[in-house]
Amino acid sequence: MATLLHIDSSVFPTAASASRAVTDAFRKTWEEQHPDGTVIYRDLAANPVPHITADAHTAGFAAPDAHTPEQAAAFAERVKLIEELERADAVLIGAPMYNFSIPSTLKAWLDNVILIGRTAMAEDSKIKGTPITVVASRGGSYAPGTPREPYEYVQNYLQAVFADSLAMDVHFIVPELTMAPQNPAMSELVPLFEASRAQALDAATAKAKEVTARLAA
Repeated sequence: MATLLHIDSSVFPTAASASRAVTDAFRKTWEEQHPDGTVIYRDLAANPVPHITADAHTAGFAAPDAHTPEQAAAFAERVKLIEELERADAVLIGAPMYNFSIPSTLKAWLDNVILIGRTAMAEDSKIKGTPITVVASRGGSYAPGTPREPYEYVQNYLQAVFADSLAMDVHFIVPELTMAPQNPAMSELVPLFEASRAQALDAATAKAKEVTARLAA
């Protein structure tokens, strides 16, 4: 049966997190469609992975028998994360926008799993073509034509990483205006937030069904 790698990075619990609410909807549908499947779950807020170090980085460009003890230990941690990603038939990531970018915990995970010659820039990469759904929530709107469009660094960055570098099949779900219910200055945008949230939850359910059907075919 298929394996889903589910990663959340929001610092907030599901009840207070737009990205977690949507990834939860995707995962529940996935599990309904794949009751005998496997879910590998990582909560990067609760259990962050190590930030990349010089030893972990340089070890990726050296033969294993040339690793120092420090490089070997650091690289072993990277390999665990890479193997998790390679085992996945589909990937689900919650990527809320913090200060115009992704959470540092998610960046740390990416720095570990992006390995040139294995996951990146590799014709025989095991993750090439793997479907990945990214829930890119944000407090405002950075959609094309909005005043803040130039500050959209989440989708643009993750598109470059997942599609261009890792050659994965990436799809974005974007719940917007998530700060509207808490910010009095955005009160008139609450209906748009509610519509965006409903659309994102529906999209998550639909995408989970689409991916499971694709893998079962």
